[in-house]
Amino acid sequence: MSASPVLWSLDARGVATVTLNRPEVNNAYDGALIQGVLAAIDELSTKPLRVVVLKGNGRHFQAGADLKWINAVRPQSPDENEAASRATFEAVQRLNTLPVPTVALVQGGCFGGGTGVIAACDVVVAADNALFSITEVRWGLTAAIIIPQLCDAIGVRQVRRYALTGERFGAEDARRIGLVHEVVPLADLEGAGAKVVEQLLANAPAALTETKRLAMESSFGGMAVDDDAYRRLVRLHSDKRQTAEAAEGLASFAEKRAGRWAAAKV
Repeated sequence: MSASPVLWSLDARGVATVTLNRPEVNNAYDGALIQGVLAAIDELSTKPLRVVVLKGNGRHFQAGADLKWINAVRPQSPDENEAASRATFEAVQRLNTLPVPTVALVQGGCFGGGTGVIAACDVVVAADNALFSITEVRWGLTAAIIIPQLCDAIGVRQVRRYALTGERFGAEDARRIGLVHEVVPLADLEGAGAKVVEQLLANAPAALTETKRLAMESSFGGMAVDDDAYRRLVRLHSDKRQTAEAAEGLASFAEKRAGRWAAAKV
């Protein structure tokens, strides 16, 4: 098992590297990883920070939620389920609103919550082996807390396709719809990220912060979504986890079979 679910470092230029570090489960997130992201942001917020680079250790960037952890959270109280969803939201939203530029480097799988994480970053560079999907509906869950960031990144029309089908799509399609900005060979991923960082460091820090803040104020999925709306999204996210449909979806994952879905009542 990995020593820490999230690693971070800061170089002399003020460039931080935050690394998701659960390669044994493809960096799937659980409570410890979420708290690790929040702790890293807390620590870095006290430093002379210029840029944050987000990476995933191993073959895959981030495989969404650890469904074993989800199954462990499900039987807990509604308040405990809402607390888990709130922490997940806070990790994504704090990344979204960091006052410095953020750069995600994506290789391999980027599923479910991972797509929300990269939608919350300012610049996304993907390796040509990257594979994406917004998978929650496949397991009887909803992507409630990342829908605003996804709508901001790829538009409602694309969300209405990919969040409803749960289908997988490759790096070139991700670039076509705006989820990533650049696609490079896997061997060139680090170098491409370094070039983006150099471009960002050439710009005035306060001007970058102000420009990002103004862009966020103008966006659908950024600061324009008020606290009440986010509280509702957190509640929907946690409530859905405790439904019979979610129980069936998670069972289908564990048993490696198709879900047995009842028709929705309309």
